[in-house]
Amino acid sequence: MHTDVVILAAGQGSRMKSALPKVMHPLAGKPMLQHVIDTANQLSNIALHVVIGHGADRVRQQLTHQAVTIAMQEQQLGTGHAVAQALPACQSDGVVLILYGDVPLIQATTLQALLQQAQQGHLGLLTVVLQDPSGYGRIVRNDVRDVVAIVEHKDANEQQRQIAEVNTGIMAVPSELLNSWLPQLSSENAQGEYYLTDIIAMAAEEGVRISAIQPATEQEVQGVNNRQQLAELERWYQLQEANRLMTAGVTLHDPARVDVRGRLTVGQDVVIDINCVFEGEVTLADGVVIGPHCVIRNSSIEQGTLIEAHSLIDGAKIGSNAVIGPFARIRPGTELADQTKIGNFVETKKAVIGKGSKVNHLSYIGDAQIGENSNIGAGTITCNYDGVNKSVTEIGDGAFIGSNTSLVAPVKIGHEATIAAGSTITKDIPDGQLAVARAQQKLVSHWKRPTKRQS
Repeated sequence: MHTDVVILAAGQGSRMKSALPKVMHPLAGKPMLQHVIDTANQLSNIALHVVIGHGADRVRQQLTHQAVTIAMQEQQLGTGHAVAQALPACQSDGVVLILYGDVPLIQATTLQALLQQAQQGHLGLLTVVLQDPSGYGRIVRNDVRDVVAIVEHKDANEQQRQIAEVNTGIMAVPSELLNSWLPQLSSENAQGEYYLTDIIAMAAEEGVRISAIQPATEQEVQGVNNRQQLAELERWYQLQEANRLMTAGVTLHDPARVDVRGRLTVGQDVVIDINCVFEGEVTLADGVVIGPHCVIRNSSIEQGTLIEAHSLIDGAKIGSNAVIGPFARIRPGTELADQTKIGNFVETKKAVIGKGSKVNHLSYIGDAQIGENSNIGAGTITCNYDGVNKSVTEIGDGAFIGSNTSLVAPVKIGHEATIAAGSTITKDIPDGQLAVARAQQKLVSHWKRPTKRQS
């Protein structure tokens, strides 16, 4: 059966105290709204509809190139009014699943269970039991425990406010019934809004079965209204990721100090020290060790490699048994072969470095191709940019580049070639040759060092 997923994302989020629309605030490096969209896309036979309002231009930008229909809620007149804006684009003979852009951690398995109820003609309602239900709509049941109504906190009497089971707002409704009920909603309530929850009483009155199910955890349905709640969800999410990693065989020196902001795939016996951040798609093979305070983004690292402290790796492929850092910056397009060594304060960009080669200290290697078992001395740079174009430096196998060498690209250094320290190389060097390119040293007699001027 076809499912129209309606995601409500029009709220202002005034308690966030931000110019950024609430649903665009990131959790684990991704906007909350995108979390909901990605989860919904795990369901089958769906069409996605997003209702926007406050910060519409910014939200539209996020939705560019995504398979969603956008509905505009010009005035925020309640959840029932918001759903009504999307309903004309929904099919009339399927199911409508209603989600919220500020409830980011809802799980697909929970939604599938909810949809099964609606597909049987029931109203599927997601509820949760809270220790402190203040502010939430209460689930009212009759003597035989059937759900008969939802009463919003501001409209609830003292007896109803003692109820711990609350409404999450997430529900799945047969389209035909929703089309019948929404026009009947009234704004005669404490908020002066059209409550979507009023359809529960309509369903009970018409004898439609209301099937209430619960999520595995309350965090799954926890909404975000302020930055404190966002931080709480972030920490909970990261703890789940930490537990997943440890179950997969990773040693975390402190599970509370690791952040996964994307998808981290790991092998066995991986070790991750404190305050490491993983962004985008990252793969760590067996036995990889990550030192403290590292950031790794959209990269793959092969077996047995050591990443020392304070290193940044972005868009790179790193082979096995390599050593990187500390304080190394590996930029996009870098490919490091097995047993390579990139030392402290070395930056690489779009560099392919062969097996066993070393760039140990204080160097910049950009737009370069380096062979196997070459040694790049401290302070060496590839001068790859002439102010307009980028050019390539090629270094053969077994080359030795002396300290403080400038390689002005395009230039080729042959196999087993040697460059004397302090040279500026502008021409190709044949295999096995020694190149010395220094200005002639001069001694100036009777030269006096400048002295400080008297004020």
